[in-house]
Amino acid sequence: MIPHQPHLVLASESPRRQALMKLLQIDFEVIASQAVETAKSNESPTKLVKRLAKTKAQIVQNKRQTSWVIGADTIVVCNSEILGKPRSMTEAAAMLTKLSGQSHEVLTGICIQYLQNCDLTYVRTTVSFSTLTKKEIEDYLITGESLDKAGAYGIQGYGSRFITDIKGCYFNVMGLPVSHLYKRLKSTGFLTNY
Repeated sequence: MIPHQPHLVLASESPRRQALMKLLQIDFEVIASQAVETAKSNESPTKLVKRLAKTKAQIVQNKRQTSWVIGADTIVVCNSEILGKPRSMTEAAAMLTKLSGQSHEVLTGICIQYLQNCDLTYVRTTVSFSTLTKKEIEDYLITGESLDKAGAYGIQGYGSRFITDIKGCYFNVMGLPVSHLYKRLKSTGFLTNY
């Protein structure tokens, strides 16, 4: 285990992000930000994920003012269209149809907030999908994996069978680029022993 560090908070209730945070071997607390995750008109994908990551971190920092807080937000972008979390099975099916036979980008904004200091970055990964039949989409929706994930699929679950190629960080597609976050925690001074 990494030696004792200042108090760290993950501003996310995502079980996947929490599991990935544990790979850093750093003690942390989880506080959900409850931030509203909607895009502004004409907002670019990179600006969106960075703004939402920062918003989540700042909301939680108001509750834990002397803690280091990590905010993160992940979206899928396919043919310039932002695909967030589907609100229904119908929307999930539409997203999977758009991803079918295409390459898309997964972007995660990362904000490390400490007092007045804000380290705001993002990571981009390119993922390629095989061409999906209607039956494949229907069978995948039955698994229930789609509804709480940007782009309506989980790369670490049943959705893995549709992935033909990935360029970049695999963990970014799950919602938290572990290596990138570790490097940022070192560069911001949180991890002082490394």
